Amino acid sequence: MKGIILAGGKATRLRPLTSITSKQLLPVYDKPMIYYPIDTLIKAGIKDILIIIAPDYSGHFLNLLGDGKEFGAHFSYAVQKEPRGLADAFIIGKDFIGDDSVTMILGDNIFEKDFSQEISSFKSGAMVFAKKVSDPERFGVVEFDENMNAVSIEEKPQKPKSDYAVVGLYTYDNKVVEYAQNLAPSPRGEIEITDINGIYLKNGEIKVNIFDSLWEDAGTFDSLLHVSNVMAEKAKTKVEVK
Repeated sequence: MKGIILAGGKATRLRPLTSITSKQLLPVYDKPMIYYPIDTLIKAGIKDILIIIAPDYSGHFLNLLGDGKEFGAHFSYAVQKEPRGLADAFIIGKDFIGDDSVTMILGDNIFEKDFSQEISSFKSGAMVFAKKVSDPERFGVVEFDENMNAVSIEEKPQKPKSDYAVVGLYTYDNKVVEYAQNLAPSPRGEIEITDINGIYLKNGEIKVNIFDSLWEDAGTFDSLLHVSNVMAEKAKTKVEVK
């Protein structure tokens, strides 16, 4: 199993902070944001990781992370010159993925849950994770039948069919590369991860795991502040327990 961290983009919502460095290098309490998705992958047993970065601050990532030895992993890097959608990661990472399966995590997604059991037991098809949210229209939304089997996945719908959002952690077999290469851009001009999930859903090859622990998409000032406060409180609790 290979791992990809997608850490490109321009992060205009976080300017002026992102006028001087990448969003994924901003601090979340006492660690750079990207440490959290790295930790999620490594906990799941994934040690060979491609980090996809924007060209503007690529040297910042290299200076901070190096070759991954400090993390007990091996890091490779690829530059995404322009954001073309999340599914573009599998085109950029085609040679890196090779014949393996791949788990991709978004560089601004922070999880508390350990996904090692689910990822280590993955065999084929696709596996995504969903959480109940109060604002599903901001995300890819999964609709379930009465047996909690996924029946549709829709990207940022105006009228969501459920309140379950697909979060920024995705596991796919090797077919994902071919699917991504054959995708037509959406009306937003991007090749959408939701379209990848739709292909696997149509083929009856997707599993949606629901979870209820911490997940934060730290791409806004409010979410960045919130998750920083959560991590500060957790660190304080650990100190008090000791």
